[in-house]
Amino acid sequence: MTEEERAAQIWPLLTFAASMHLTLTYGKLAQLIGGMPPALGRWMEPIQSYCLINNLPPLTVLVVSERTGVPGTGFVAAADVPEAQARVFRYDWFALNHVPTAGELADAVRRKPSNGVNVDDERK
Repeated sequence: MTEEERAAQIWPLLTFAASMHLTLTYGKLAQLIGGMPPALGRWMEPIQSYCLINNLPPLTVLVVSERTGVPGTGFVAAADVPEAQARVFRYDWFALNHVPTAGELADAVRRKPSNGVNVDDERK
């Protein structure tokens, strides 16, 4: 399975978590999809890039470290994590009426790599 296919698998889990106002730890998300936590950053980058390109709240802010309660260093879509989580919770993901395909997610990473890249620096 490609990274983008994994991302497409993760998207509905994150939108469901958002609708329930829940965060997921890396360990729990890995358990839900049958993966290992170290791979999650690569698998979530397409979602982060897609959200950035499409001006959507950063869904991946919902995946947090069990130890710190915040996303890892690959998350760069927002500086204020609690505010970003609140935006994700308020957004009506089901009204979006579109789940990105693996191809769309792959295109998003090609257009805007984002895993650990400071996207604010990129805009300067």
